[in-house]
Parts: sequence; structure tokens; C-alpha cells
Amino acid sequence: MALALVAIALTALSNSASAQTAPAQTIWRLLDYIAVDYPEAVENGQIINQTEYDEMLEFSATASRLIGELPASSAKSPLLRRAAELEQIIAARSPAPTIASEARGLAADLIAAYPVPLAPTVAPDFARGKALYAEQCASCHGATGGGDGPDSIGLDPPAIAFTDEARARERSIFALYQVIEQGLEGTSMMSFAHLPPQDRWALAFYTGSLAYSEGAARRGEALWESDAELRRRLNLEKLVGTTPAVLAAEVGEDEARHLMAYLRQNPEAAAGAQATGTLTLARTRLGEALAAYERGNRKVATDLALSAYLDGFEPVEAVLSARDHALMIRIEQAMAELRSGIARNESAEAIRERVATLDGLFEQAESALAPSEASATSSFVAAFTILLREGLEAILIVVAMITFLTKADRRDVLPYVHGGWVAALVAGAATWVAATWLITISGASRELAEGFGGVFAALVLLWVGIWMHGKSNADAWQRYIREKLGAALNRRSAWFLFGLVFVVVYREVFETILFYAAIWSQGNGGAVLAGALAASAVLAVIAFAMMRYSRILPIGKFFAYSSALIAALAVVLIGKGSAALQEAGYLPITPWRGFPRSDLLGLYPTRETALAQVIMVVLLALGFAWNQRKFRQQRTA
Repeated sequence: MALALVAIALTALSNSASAQTAPAQTIWRLLDYIAVDYPEAVENGQIINQTEYDEMLEFSATASRLIGELPASSAKSPLLRRAAELEQIIAARSPAPTIASEARGLAADLIAAYPVPLAPTVAPDFARGKALYAEQCASCHGATGGGDGPDSIGLDPPAIAFTDEARARERSIFALYQVIEQGLEGTSMMSFAHLPPQDRWALAFYTGSLAYSEGAARRGEALWESDAELRRRLNLEKLVGTTPAVLAAEVGEDEARHLMAYLRQNPEAAAGAQATGTLTLARTRLGEALAAYERGNRKVATDLALSAYLDGFEPVEAVLSARDHALMIRIEQAMAELRSGIARNESAEAIRERVATLDGLFEQAESALAPSEASATSSFVAAFTILLREGLEAILIVVAMITFLTKADRRDVLPYVHGGWVAALVAGAATWVAATWLITISGASRELAEGFGGVFAALVLLWVGIWMHGKSNADAWQRYIREKLGAALNRRSAWFLFGLVFVVVYREVFETILFYAAIWSQGNGGAVLAGALAASAVLAVIAFAMMRYSRILPIGKFFAYSSALIAALAVVLIGKGSAALQEAGYLPITPWRGFPRSDLLGLYPTRETALAQVIMVVLLALGFAWNQRKFRQQRTA
């Protein structure tokens, strides 16, 4: 049951993201097709291929229609105007460079207004792409990509020749990925959406490499290894989204050809710069947010500032925390203060200063995130710390449940508790597999899962804490309580305990695996495993000590101590859950300067998280006071 719920949740997250980004991706693909294929339809103002030209007219009209169907946004009207202009210049048979420039410009504005994932989460497996090409594509496109496969005979339009360097020069890996994912209507190119995303990326990289020779790749490798500035600028995201033609304008024609030949065969070389690449995205989003704010569009500025955090900074937050935790906190607080400033309608100058401050912090983060800064020690410490912190919260609750059932003489219910935490660990492993190979869990999805999971667990623990406290003040009738408790624990109650343990443990596992996935991708896998094993050993010792000590406690003291522990965890989790919902944009942010911050205690310097914890403390205090009042009445009766 628990695994089914996780599968449904992961599917929902994936489907939600797909539903929001699919229309924009379709429009982007149409515009890319226009930019690449228009020269085959029109030359010197004359139609040279009527079928191709009719497609250009159809695709531009479809793009306009789909833009009109996008969700409301201040950027929608300008996009519609540009789409109409593109239709007009295609109808006027304008020169190919003009069409390409307009189509690319419209596509860039579209992605800025309706962001979509632009790169894989990890470097694709080139060898896997080669194998997939032989299985899925060679029959039409040919064994070497020349468009001359046995099944290509009679196809109209003909199969694309991936070896055509002139065509490859205008096509990015992202464009190839879009066609692989969605297919191409009106052609024999079917959708390969049934393949996992990592397989589609691998296939895109392989097909994108077929236009280049091994000699060009060797020269590209030498150029890549000798130019540190180039390695800094050309990260995985830029590699995926940049055409060879655009890169040629930056570094030169021959250099661009050699670099593309090497990096498309070796995407892992660019993956080392991916962390700083996401900060480039964060910078871009902040610049767009500032521009929107200066135009008076506060809603768009808010959305872009949130995207800067979720899409630009959140993916590298775990790695940065491992290398420079203090800097991570400063950036997180600065981004929260920026969103708060926009919400409070601060002056444009104040917002500009906040963006400038973040830009400086990002420079420091890029230095900390550089591949040269990765070390086995930092990876070990990060893996040890996160597992110990998250695991401790889960162990405290699980041990309390086990001891409670043991003292109530209801060992028959223990399998439900053990089943809950075991199912959570299995679900965590499934989440790791899904997040790595099957779906992309966005920053917003991560924060929402952590936020709602934390709030739900806190509310349940509120009830459990008050209930346990009520059982601590009954020395005269503990035997009666135990008998009553034993009778009350039916199958429904047992499944409730299973669900409680599963939710609490899975929330901690979910956060831990996302952190581990981030630091694992930076190398030093042995150090990560060593840190995990060391933390597991410490947690095992803590669990053993708690179990041993709790067994000798009188039942009254056990309930008293357990209720205090559960109450403290409820306060911690409501703070963490509220903070995660703030980061996802679901709760407002009002910074509270000078207020302490502690991830371990769930303390964050915002008024909303502090208020949530105060409310939780008040509710617990009222519940405990009610229990005391009932106890006094029973003693006087």
C-alpha cells in the first residue's frame, strides 16, 4: 500500500510537471523546426519546395494558436505579437537568416516566460545512446546516420540524415530531445516518450554526434582541456541548449565544430560545470525578475524570483551546503528577503540592490562549487551529517512506538510498526531510482513533498503527544489503562501506526536521498558510502541505547518522557514543513532579522515559521493542561 502511494505521488509530480511544460515544449519544437528547415523551402524570395513552405506556414500558425492557449501571463501578449510577426515574414518569404533570428528569439522569450527543464539531471550515457540508436533508429536513419536505412525507402518526407553537418549546425541537443520525446506530426518520426528521460537524452547526444568525425573530437578534447575559461562557461545546460552555429559566433567556426564533436560524445566532461551552470540560470531569472519589477509587473517578478530559487539555486543547495553551509544559508536568506521585498512593494532601487547582493553571493558559491573544491572529506562529512540529522528524528518516533507497544503488551502490533519503516526505506530506494532514471523531480516538487509531509506529520504528532501525556498521570490506574489500551488497539489502529511511521520515516528518507543524489554526482562515491555507513552505525547505537533504557522506565515516566519528545518533534516538523512551503511559494515570507536559525530544531528566521511553531506550542500546552485538569478531577472523585 505504501509503495503504491509513493508511486502515485511520483507519477502525479511527473505528470503535473509534464502538463505544465508540454505546450511550451511543443511550441519551442515548432519554432526550432522553422529556424532549421526554412532554407529548404525558400531561397532568394522564391519558393523552392512547396511542401516545405506549406509546413512553414502551418507550423508558424500552430505556434501562434498554441501560444494563445498558454496560461495567462504578462509575457503572453508580447509572445503573441512576435508570433504574428513571424507568420507575416514567412508569408512574405523573407530571407532565411531573418526567419531563423525571429524564430530563435521567439523561442528564447517563450522559455523565459514559461520555463521548462533544459538539461538532464546527470550526464547521459553515450554508449547507451549508441545501443538505443541501433535498436530504434538505424532502420530508417541508417547505421551511420546517413538517412539511408532499409526502412527509409519511400518515406515522404525522407528520413533525416544526421551526418549532414550543415543541418546539424543549426540543431541543438535540446531540439533533438524534443523531437525524440514528442515525435514529429505529419512525418514517420514517432514519439519515444515511452523511454525513460535519461535514455532519451542519451539518444539525443548520440544522434547529435553523428555529423562529426573522430579527428574533430580529438582536437576538441585538446581544446577543452587547455582552456579553463571555456570549461567554466560551457556547462551541461549550455551545451544542451546551444546550437553549433551559436557557439561558432562565440568561439570561432573550427573551435565550435571541434568542441561539439568532443562534448557530444563525452557529455560527462561538461557535467562537471553543471553546478555553476544552474547559478547562471538563477542569475538570468533574477535579472528578468528585476526587469519585470521595474516595469511594474510584480506578479511576474515574484514568479521569476521564485524560479530563480527553485530552478536555479535549489538543485545545487545540497552540494553547496556540504562545502560551505554558512554561504548556503546566506544565499537562502537573501533570496527569501528578495521575494519578501517584492511582496512588500519595495522601491526598484532596493530590489536592484538585493539582486546585486545575490549576484555577489553567487560568485562566492561558484568558487565553492568548482570541481577543484570537491574533496573526500567534505563528501564524508556531508553524508554523515545529513543521515544522522534526518535519521535521528525518525528513530526517536519509531523507538517510542515500539516501546509503547511493548509496555502495552501488544507485541502482535509490532509488525505494523516495523513494516512502516521498512516500507519507507523501500519506497525511498524506489524514489532514488525514479528520480535518477525515470522522472525529473523539480525543485518545487521536492519542497512541496517535504512541506506537506512535515506539516502532516506534525499534526499527527500533536495528537499523539497529547494522548501520551494523558497516560502519564495515572499512577493509581496504570493497570486499567494498559488493559483498556490493549483492547483498543484493533486492526484499524495498527494500520494507523503503520501509516504514521511510514510518513514520518519516508519524509526523512526523501530529503536524505535527494541530498545524497546531489553529492554523489560530484564524485567521491566511496567517501559518501563511508559517511552513510558511519552515520548508520551511530544511529544503531542510539536506537539500541534508547530501547534498552526505555524498557526499564516505569510506564508513567515512559509516557511522560515520550509525550515531551513527541511534542518537541511536532514543533520541529511544523517549522521545517512551513519553511519548505515558503520555499515552494505556497506561504508568504516575512524575514525576522536576528532570529536564530537551526535546521536541527526547525528554527528559521521568518515570522511565519515562528508563528507556526508558537501555535503548535500553544496547542500542546492547552492539551497538556486539559490532561492535568482531568487528572485532578479523577483524584478528587
